[in-house]
Amino acid sequence: MTLKTLTLSTLTCALAMHSAYAETYPTKPITLIVSAAPGGTTDIAARMVAEPLSKALGQSVVVENKPGAAGNIAAQQLLKSKADGYTLLLQYSGYQVITPSVMKVQWDPVKDFAPVANVLSAPQVLVVKKDLPVNSMKDLIEYAKAHPGKLNYASSGNGSLQHVTTELLNQMASIETTHVPYNGTGPALTDLLGGLIDFTVTTPPPLLAHIKAGSIKPLVVTSNTKLDSLPEVPTAAEAGLPDLQVSSWFAMYAPKNTPKEVVEKLTTEIHKIMETPEYKAKAQTLGATAEYMDAEQLGKYTQQEVDRWKKVVDAAGIKQQ
Repeated sequence: MTLKTLTLSTLTCALAMHSAYAETYPTKPITLIVSAAPGGTTDIAARMVAEPLSKALGQSVVVENKPGAAGNIAAQQLLKSKADGYTLLLQYSGYQVITPSVMKVQWDPVKDFAPVANVLSAPQVLVVKKDLPVNSMKDLIEYAKAHPGKLNYASSGNGSLQHVTTELLNQMASIETTHVPYNGTGPALTDLLGGLIDFTVTTPPPLLAHIKAGSIKPLVVTSNTKLDSLPEVPTAAEAGLPDLQVSSWFAMYAPKNTPKEVVEKLTTEIHKIMETPEYKAKAQTLGATAEYMDAEQLGKYTQQEVDRWKKVVDAAGIKQQ
């Protein structure tokens, strides 16, 4: 047998083994690592997928929360796992595509992960304290230019999506506002409601009740379509900022070199789940959308988001504190 024949034979056997593995997968419970504490949107997204995926695959999908270090702890645990489809990661976009530009990590956000599917997306809503004398984005920009550096904004932490989104706004509108980082959205929102902070930008769920109560004023939704839960709030384009398109997204990844057939099986089942009325309705109640991306689309989008936010981070000089 020649070397060429042996190589072809080995390759054929390997492909056959991969195919057989995918047909029987899974044969034991799957661990779904979540990069956030229980109760937040990342955790909710993971549990929205985990239960129906368990039923579809015939094996338990066990959610394991591993918060901390801006997603770094969860990412490292995934990449230390076997690439066999039995350990997956539900990752928040800010951690996946911004953390590597803000701090040193031991992983590449694109090369070290096998994309599986995006499972949920949520635009940001910019809100201001109720007694700030502005009622639109035009008003806010004009006020900021008249009072350079005087307006302060809250974020859930240095390098968070809220932080870099507002820095993107500063760069686009040529305004100067002051960043006040908090340890999470909850404390930031508390001070906004108390009038200690002028504005913030975050996903809709923690804001909706306060907006409806008139405790804070929404100025813009950072998407190209209006939210059903906030139909009176203009989109970024309607507010004169068409490039302020910012979405938090929540996606599933596997370790690199996970068999392609396994990834395809997971992606296919997740797509079916996301097409159900129940899943779409749950997303809508969160002010989010069931925006599906398959493995290839998610891989390309991850790279685009890494490139986009690195430019904003570098221009703003954002570094780990």
